[in-house]
Formats: sequence, structure tokens, C-alpha cells
Amino acid sequence: MSDEPKIQNLIATSPLFSGLDEAGCALVASHVRRASFKSGQTIFGRGDAGRDLYLVVKGRVKASVLTAEGRELAFAHIDAGSIFGEIAMLDGGVRTADATALTAVEVLTLSQSASDAIIRQSPEFATCIIRFLCARLRETDLQFEGVALHRIEVRLARYLDTLCRQIAPDQDEGEVTIKVPVSQGELALLLGASRPKVNGALAELETGEAIRRSGSTIVCDIDNLRLIGEIDA
Repeated sequence: MSDEPKIQNLIATSPLFSGLDEAGCALVASHVRRASFKSGQTIFGRGDAGRDLYLVVKGRVKASVLTAEGRELAFAHIDAGSIFGEIAMLDGGVRTADATALTAVEVLTLSQSASDAIIRQSPEFATCIIRFLCARLRETDLQFEGVALHRIEVRLARYLDTLCRQIAPDQDEGEVTIKVPVSQGELALLLGASRPKVNGALAELETGEAIRRSGSTIVCDIDNLRLIGEIDA
């Protein structure tokens, strides 16, 4: 690939491959393939056979499931540098969720056969997979805990705090200006709530002086936001 250094850098900073040394990242880079999807396109559906994982190069992907009653639950929005589709690739089973391109998306794919070949050449890759899956389980536990135990205002404050940390990871006080990358409808799906409840929660955060809104731009007061979100600094 002509942009091999850029691809290796993306692989080296991804949550799955970050534990590999330079030679290991180069080995992964030699096995990945490019793919692209249009906005709104289904990448795969729940129950589909799957033998590839995806590393997002550009764009945003939604992982979600549809209940028997027709209600959609979004697990996550997956941005550049993040991995999805790893479960079916690793165990050879079917896809556990739908993956939909929310924007034009570019990805790198790694097949099951390529993953097996990398493990044979680089045992460190197996360790990276184990650590990555453990991190996924922890995230899932926290997500379900949040939906089951916390009020919508707390869940919303924690989501906004996550966006703040992405922009200003070392800032523990003052204000951070963010842009919410999703519509209120999509935000409601992510938080496991209805859109009216999200609107009400946004109003409550504003009343509590945790945020100031101007369209999709939100100025967050770190101290008040983390107080409402019950977040330790």
C-alpha cells in the first residue's frame, strides 16, 4: 500500500493492536484490506455470518440491535481508530448486532484466516486480543449498569464528560466546548431513553449550570457536569 506508514500508525494506536511492537504492527498492516461504505449503508446485520473485523479509518458506524417490538437499541457509535466486528471474526459465529454506516466510512478489514496467521507468527497478538476482549467486557458491564441503575441525567452527564475527555483529557476544571456528533434521536438510543427524556435531561443539566447549549455546540462546566454525573475527578 502506498500509504503504509499511515496505516501502520493507525494500527499502532488502535485499542486492539496498541500492545504490538513496530514489527507486529507491520505484520498486521501486511494482512489488512481496504473497504468503504456509503452513509446509511448496512455493513452487516445481526445473525449474518462474519469472518472479518473492521478498523475504522474515517467516518462513524452505529452498532445496534432491533427488538421484536421494533425498538432499536444502539450500543455504541464507532469512530476513527476504533474496532468492531471482532466477536464473529474470532469465534466463527454469527454477528451479534447490526453495523450501519452513519456517514461515509472507510475501514481496514482483517479476516479470520489472516488473524490466525498473525497469531502463529506473533504470539503477542493473542495477548492483545485477550486484553481487548476484557476491556470490552468491562465497558459492557458499565454500560448496562448505567442503564439499569442511573437516572437519565446521570447517564447524559457521563456521556458528555466522555466527549470532554476526548478533547481535553487533562482538564479537571473550568469549561470545555464540545460538539455532540449525533442527533438527539441517536443520543436517545445510545442512552437507552426516549428523545423527550433526553430533552428534559439536557434542560436539567442547563438549569444546574453544567452546560450551555447553542445548537449542537455545548459548553460544559467540568465541575458541575461531573457532580451531576457522580464522577470522581
